[in-house]
Amino acid sequence: MNRSEKSYRGRLAPSPTGLLHLGHARTFWVAQERARANNGTLVLRNEDIDSTRFKLEFVPQMIEDLRWFGFEWQEGPDCGGPFGPYNQSERRLFYAAALEKLRERGFVYPCTCSRKDIRDAASAPNAGDDEGPIYPGTCRDKNPSTLNSQPSTRFNWRFRVPDGETISFTDGNFGEQKFVAGKDFGDFVVWRHDDVPAYQLACVVDDAAMSITEVVRGADLLLSTARQILLYRALGLTPPAFYHCALMLDEKGKRLAKRHDALSLRTLRERGETPESLRRF
Repeated sequence: MNRSEKSYRGRLAPSPTGLLHLGHARTFWVAQERARANNGTLVLRNEDIDSTRFKLEFVPQMIEDLRWFGFEWQEGPDCGGPFGPYNQSERRLFYAAALEKLRERGFVYPCTCSRKDIRDAASAPNAGDDEGPIYPGTCRDKNPSTLNSQPSTRFNWRFRVPDGETISFTDGNFGEQKFVAGKDFGDFVVWRHDDVPAYQLACVVDDAAMSITEVVRGADLLLSTARQILLYRALGLTPPAFYHCALMLDEKGKRLAKRHDALSLRTLRERGETPESLRRF
């Protein structure tokens, strides 16, 4: 069965690192509307993999705020489903298995470079997204066996991108997208030195395992989609369709972030706003 023949499955994938804001709600609402239009299933996945950033108290608040706003999902951490668990913190074995596949197939290598090392590299331009500077390839050709003599060395596992290859996909909102590996983005982290799976790997593994047919998310993740397509290919998986939403900006033209407490769903609710008025966006 190909992707077009599958029943539609979309997802909401918030992380409990702060209060959800109106920008999240707008993107999530598009995801829900697309699932409804396709008579599909909507999945809620709690992306709590990074224990250094999330706070437990944000999880029930997140679910409460989503319910208040009018979201209805058919599978999730609060209601279960056939593709659970729906908390990323309970899915580590899935990520570890994927990393082992990448290692066996030669797609990843250990990297001892710190963020400062990469920033200081003269040939490291910005990647144009939250990943930071493009990795200059310092550890690409090092012999991994040298780490055996330094057991205390901390390292990330990086994915080796095919330099010069154009990664293209048709976005459901923005149309044809093209990014050049090694130019628009470089080798990226899939497993962090503190033994935490990185976003790119966890997202791909979960979307594939949960049979997601379309990923709806913000336009700031267009470049991440190019990276993730490479991961799908390396793992022998079929990518879903993608639909990226325009970002909601503040009065200074910057995208909304969880630091914008005044526009958090919880604050708006406490001020007496109604879901119906907020859904006019």
